[in-house]
Order: sequence, then C-alpha cells, then structure tokens
Amino acid sequence: MNHPSDAVRRVLDLAVELKAAPQWPAALAGRSVALIFEQPSTRTRVSFEVGIARLGGHPVVLAGRDMQLGRGESIEDTARVLSRFVDAIVIRTVDHQKVAALARHADVPVINALTHDHHPCQGLADLMTIRERFGDPAGLRAAYVGDGNNCCHSLMVAGAHMGMEVVAGCPEGYLPDPEVVARADGIARANGGAVRVVTDPGDAVAGAHAVYTDVWVSMGDEEEEAERLRVFAPYRVDEALMDRAGPEAIALHPLPAHDGLEITRAVYHGPRSAVWDEAENRLHVQAALLMHVLG
Repeated sequence: MNHPSDAVRRVLDLAVELKAAPQWPAALAGRSVALIFEQPSTRTRVSFEVGIARLGGHPVVLAGRDMQLGRGESIEDTARVLSRFVDAIVIRTVDHQKVAALARHADVPVINALTHDHHPCQGLADLMTIRERFGDPAGLRAAYVGDGNNCCHSLMVAGAHMGMEVVAGCPEGYLPDPEVVARADGIARANGGAVRVVTDPGDAVAGAHAVYTDVWVSMGDEEEEAERLRVFAPYRVDEALMDRAGPEAIALHPLPAHDGLEITRAVYHGPRSAVWDEAENRLHVQAALLMHVLG
C-alpha cells in the first residue's frame, strides 16, 4: 500500500488532471455509490452527485431519516447490507465514531463527507486550491483563524502530508484537539513541515500564503451563539488581517460564509479570495478520491 502522503499527492495529481480534461473517463461505469446525508448539504451533495455521474457511475442519495438507520437499525447491519448493493459509501454525519464503525463493518470503501471532528474532502480541496495558486505546497504556510473545528483539523492533517507549515490561531477554550495537532505535527515533520497552535490571530497569519477561516457557530453549536460571537470577534478575517499575511496571500473559506462575522464580504468577494475555486475543487478532488479508492 502506498504511504498516506503519497496517496494524498496522487489524489491531488488526479484531481488536477480531471479539472483540465474536457471529458472525464468513465471510470465508475457500472458502479453505484451510496451518499448518506444526515445533515444539510449544498456543496458536498452536489459535488459528489455530479462527480459520480460525470465518471459514469450512479449516485444513490439517502437521507438519514429515510433509512432504517434513522429508525434504529445498527450501523453494523447497515454497513453489511449496503456493501451488497453498492461499490462505495459516502457519509455526512455528526458522530465521527459512526463513520469509523461503518468503515469497520463495510466491505466497500467508506468516505467521510464531514463529521464534527473532521472534513477530509474539504482539506483536499484546500490543498488543491493552494497548489493551483502557488505550486507545490511543500514549505508553504497556511494559517487557520477562528474555531479549532473539523475544517481546522483537516487542514492540519492534509497540509502535514504535503510538508506545509500550518498554524492555527484560536482563542482559549476553542483550540483544536491536541491529539489531532500532535498527530498532524508528527506527519508534517516527517515531510519537512510543522503544525502548531497560537492564540493571537496576527501571529497566526504573519507571512502566510493562505488565510483560512470557517463559521463561528457550527451546526449543533447554536445554543452557544452569543458567547461565540463575543469570543471570536477579534478573529474576524478582514482586510487588515489579510494585510498581515504574505503579499500574495489568498483567503479560503469552506462556505457558507457569514458576511461580517468570521469574514468580511470585502475579503471573500475581493481580489484575494480563492473561495470559489476552493468550492469548485471539491468536485475534482472527490471524483479523484473515488477513482483512487475504487481503482
């Protein structure tokens, strides 16, 4: 089996090839992919459905409430049954352990399309976008500013595989999981990079090639909204913060964005924004990922 860092590079290479190709290969012809969504989705659902169809496959979209899984069927039984019908399973849910259990019991590849802990497909799109703007990501610096959430975790892990320096600037009480940070830093150092956490947003973005942020109130955090808005106010990505980054720095955001909260419209609709390319790249990296895992 390829080293994980080599696999990430291969997926990115393939995604770049797909983006440049006028017509995609029918790499998934005759194959079906289950898409399980237990949370609302725009970019993830559309990009997976379109990508599978463009590769000649058949997407089977399943809302959690429409499945027996939503009525108490065990994740093990669901995994065993779906494995008899489809060639891969994509799932977007809250509990990361549900994805792990599904992968453990399924006989087909399982792709995490977002959990509360990780958003790896977004991390791949982030890397592709950085690569398009700057070339090989090795040695580049990416700054994440705001809530140390799933997108922060996945940027750290993905960037680590590319040998990047990833710095998260987060307030106390909202830092990324220290185990994820330590694991990502270990991967990064093996590839010539580093991962670390600071609490000053200015320190985080200093000299960065990419400045990344995400919503301050994620799904499930609504009861904490007032406190979160207060705590995160100094972490807003505005033009002044972007000016503290590198001269060619790009702004990234997984979307949907909240204008004037975690990022200002002047930034994410401005000349330094790469968020629309980043959103499009979800299509290409996810298609490449499916081709990679399905051979």
